[in-house]
Amino acid sequence: MSRSGSTPRRSVLTAALGVAGAVAVSTSAASAAGTARPAGEPVAAGGPKRRRAPAVAEYHGWSSDADWKAGTAKGVRVQSGSRPGIVISTPAGSTDYTDPHTGTKARWEYATWTSPVRKLSVPATEAIVSWNARTPAGTWIQIELKGTYSDATSTPWYVMGRWASGDGADSIRRTSVDDQSDDKSSVWTDTLSVDAPASGLRLVSYRIRLTLHRKPGTKLTPTVWRVGAMGSDVPDRFEVPASAPGLDGGRELTVPRYSQEIHKGQYPEYDNGGEAWCSPTSSQMIVEYWGRTPTAEDLAWVNPDYADPQVCHAARATFDYQYEGCGNWPFNAAYAATYRDLQGVVTRLGSLTDAEKLIGAGIPLITSQSFLKTELDGAGYGTAGHLMTVVGFTAEGDVIANDPASSSNEAVRHIYKRRQWENIWLRTKRYNADGKVVSGTGGVCYLYFPAKPTAAQRRVLEELGIR
Repeated sequence: MSRSGSTPRRSVLTAALGVAGAVAVSTSAASAAGTARPAGEPVAAGGPKRRRAPAVAEYHGWSSDADWKAGTAKGVRVQSGSRPGIVISTPAGSTDYTDPHTGTKARWEYATWTSPVRKLSVPATEAIVSWNARTPAGTWIQIELKGTYSDATSTPWYVMGRWASGDGADSIRRTSVDDQSDDKSSVWTDTLSVDAPASGLRLVSYRIRLTLHRKPGTKLTPTVWRVGAMGSDVPDRFEVPASAPGLDGGRELTVPRYSQEIHKGQYPEYDNGGEAWCSPTSSQMIVEYWGRTPTAEDLAWVNPDYADPQVCHAARATFDYQYEGCGNWPFNAAYAATYRDLQGVVTRLGSLTDAEKLIGAGIPLITSQSFLKTELDGAGYGTAGHLMTVVGFTAEGDVIANDPASSSNEAVRHIYKRRQWENIWLRTKRYNADGKVVSGTGGVCYLYFPAKPTAAQRRVLEELGIR
């Protein structure tokens, strides 16, 4: 999203996202009385112990050999190995698809995988699906979710994305799908939201269906390595309780620094050029932190006079042709996972304490926040929605962020006050410049990490529910 104060095309939703894993997420921001840590676990070595706060989000993912075999397969098979996934075996049928963004009608073979029913430990007002996949030219995937409400009725199969990593003539245009509703819930770009949460209606369970497509008569196949869904019920709050610094001595990770602002005017067909590229610019920083880069072939289309062509590539590769922007959260995570042995999940954290634990394990994160110019000292702007990269914490506990809304790569590093940052990131309600009550992101972040994390990284990820 842009750093400007204008309203983004996708509303910043009140509730946010869960974390990848099979357990619920606890949050210090759940209520004024809540705390962030599970019972019996310290904030940091030698720190005080705190009681578990009520869980407000749960993510469950499918990524192991056993996970894939537990689903219902029609024309797909499990591809075992160091990174298990599903691929087309014998197509279940064929279908016609008219691409709404090109007008091209084509026939595709398809196969499906449907997850078991997942009962949510946190009955949800919102749900979001994210995935990791490879889609060679001539293939694509559709991701759907069907939920069950607390009144025992069900949603339709909602399309949560039609996705391909490329956008060439042999592929479709990756897209979200608008105008999906059953008068109880609606899909807003990448998020399924209960229309009237005050009524008490909640999603209590769901299934996910993957449809893998390929050109007829070929042996091509997508490979899906991970799919999961988050359900959350985040209480409304204008202000969240402060957390105490917990990373002794602080730590800063060496993350590349890229400015979106130096790309102003470049490739305006992708969300008005660099001015609105905070999400892909942040994604590219983290991808390169893990030592992955686009190939020369990937970048061949970029004007050689442009600096940092990989940022242009990331913008094109995350662009949602329906939303007309690069800020679709799952599309960014899916882009990161196109790189060798990287995983990407859209997640919701409960506190800066959780972020400190990730930084301590060497895992940077990308956070989504919205704020007035007066609410974040040193930013110099206000925004209705903006992504930044958290790369560390000072010894005093303040946030070290690579802010892509900076005038140059050299100016990207910022230190923001802990208290201010925590509130603009975790709150779900705020006042805009006109004094109107609007929504906040409630702890949204992206996490990108290796398919085979270190033992220390795995421990931290599992503690946050990411498996």
